[in-house]
Amino acid sequence: MPAPEAAQPNFKTLQYAFAAHLRNPELNPLSGFEDRRLQIYRDLFYNNVEDFLKTAFPVLRKISDDAVWHARARDFYMRHQCSRPQFYQIAEEFLLYLENERGEHPDDPPFMRELTHYEWVELALDVAEDQLTPELADPNGDLIKGRPLVSPLAWTLSYAFPVHKISPDFQPETPTEQPTYLIVYRNRQDRVRFMEVNAITARLMQILDEDESATGEHALGQIASELGHPDVDALLGAGAQMLDDLRNRDILLGTKRASE
Repeated sequence: MPAPEAAQPNFKTLQYAFAAHLRNPELNPLSGFEDRRLQIYRDLFYNNVEDFLKTAFPVLRKISDDAVWHARARDFYMRHQCSRPQFYQIAEEFLLYLENERGEHPDDPPFMRELTHYEWVELALDVAEDQLTPELADPNGDLIKGRPLVSPLAWTLSYAFPVHKISPDFQPETPTEQPTYLIVYRNRQDRVRFMEVNAITARLMQILDEDESATGEHALGQIASELGHPDVDALLGAGAQMLDDLRNRDILLGTKRASE
């Protein structure tokens, strides 16, 4: 006969105990179950998380020894409490773990946090729901006299390390003298691309992002003033080419349409 209901463990309590065991079986042993069967679940849950991490962060996986990689993945799996149900958001949860829980570790390269952020951006843009529809901007507008509109799927980023170049053969120990500026974007073909830019282009993108009234001429003039550039006309000419290139890549969508 089944045990009286009062003697049965609370189902929710059992769920928490089971989850704790899966995360860290050594710290949270679970009695009353055959270990061979528990091992199936332990492997299944960990392998799912680890497989997604290596898919989301392929460069980090490639430059990490197997033992280091799995120790890092298991530490994340054991310690971090993911707060969102979508599986693809595990990558962002891993960033939170690195920022708030991982701490300094001798097996972690100095560029790891920046590299994982860079790799996460590609995933974030790939799954972003924004669409580059024609009504967002006039695609043929004058980018100098008009107000250039930055694509919501274009992110200008600055890193202390050249994260886009890191590989098994290139793993810098110290930051570069100048920051690395990248624009990571999703174009109208829904392909995520990146573009390395200089400080001037990065500053232009910042102005266009922050100043909703800035025309291309105003933004470039502001940069010329900040640089103390002696030939504003030359900078405007080079800037016009820069703006056209950004539009051709779908980083700029065109110009703001006149109010109806």
